[in-house]
Amino acid sequence: MKMFEYMGKELFAKYGLPVPPGKMVTNPEEAASTAAEIGKPVVIKSQVLTGKRGKAGGIKFADTPEQAAAAAKELLGMDIQGLTVETLLVEEKLKIDRELYLSITIDGGAKMPVLIASASGGMDIEEVDEALIIKQYIDPELGMQPFIARDVVRRLDIPLKGTHGKELVKIIQTLYKIFVQKDAELVEINPLVFSDDKVIAADSKITIDDDALYRQKDVPYVEERTATEKAAKELGLSYVDLDGNIAVMANGAGITMGTLDTLQYYGGSAANFLDCGGGTGREETAKALELLIAKNPKSIFINIFGGITRCDQVALAFKDIKESVGFNCPVVIRLVGTNQEEGRAILTDIGVEAFDSMQDAAKKAVELARQSGN
Repeated sequence: MKMFEYMGKELFAKYGLPVPPGKMVTNPEEAASTAAEIGKPVVIKSQVLTGKRGKAGGIKFADTPEQAAAAAKELLGMDIQGLTVETLLVEEKLKIDRELYLSITIDGGAKMPVLIASASGGMDIEEVDEALIIKQYIDPELGMQPFIARDVVRRLDIPLKGTHGKELVKIIQTLYKIFVQKDAELVEINPLVFSDDKVIAADSKITIDDDALYRQKDVPYVEERTATEKAAKELGLSYVDLDGNIAVMANGAGITMGTLDTLQYYGGSAANFLDCGGGTGREETAKALELLIAKNPKSIFINIFGGITRCDQVALAFKDIKESVGFNCPVVIRLVGTNQEEGRAILTDIGVEAFDSMQDAAKKAVELARQSGN
């Protein structure tokens, strides 16, 4: 379970980690009053469980309470990667002298926690040169010993005897304490900011192990699903929103993953994962197609290899939607398997030809998405 930034910072504060003064708000009036309480320029951050908020326009600055209220009004209700902004974090705007990256997560290969640090903070760690990333594995039986924290600070070229170095050693040890005591899968600070003689967590990202939530009674539960994911769950479908522009529907988790990989291979990018296998009927399939249409993709790729799933039922669902709602983008269908001939006959009657090959269909879906984007 992912935690919102403001929740993570509240947890940091309980453990004594330095965070900027601020408060979670849900309306412009609260944003203005919080800015007035802080009495300094503030930053207003959209609280959504996704990255790249800044690039999406989800972070704004304000010098006065009035500006904070105006920024909050603009941000609330905004859509960021399929997530609606319902809460904001208003906090003091920091004077930033230097930014670091610091996190602790589980390395599945090594089967132990790993501390990841970099002198280049403020960006996705994936974008940082490998040579600038420090990885320190932590033996669970020994834990985060002080000498390990000091060694990481030394490798970051930060003087251990200086104020920043001493504070950073404490922060690393506290971060590991949070990681262990809260059954976390990830505890991340990006950026960790040097501001004059202070070291402050300017952001927080915490993911708690879902299987350990039963014993984390003091951790508030966060619903991570998008509106579309919630709607799909109610239909009994496996659905995950992604960042691409080609909507995908297939029958079975394996073939759906294969569809996503094939689109990627041919230069495309999937907008979602949608598995409607297991004998999903005509009505449920039609509703699934409506979910895809609502994403406003550049193209839709329906990849059916019918076993339990019947091709004629998929074709009838497609026909229902085409005649009642209509599609807002090109659609590519690959239809083979149980009742294949009946399904293809239904599609032919409405002027649609189905593909035999997944590869050919995927290439066509990518081509049509590119044409729609022009």
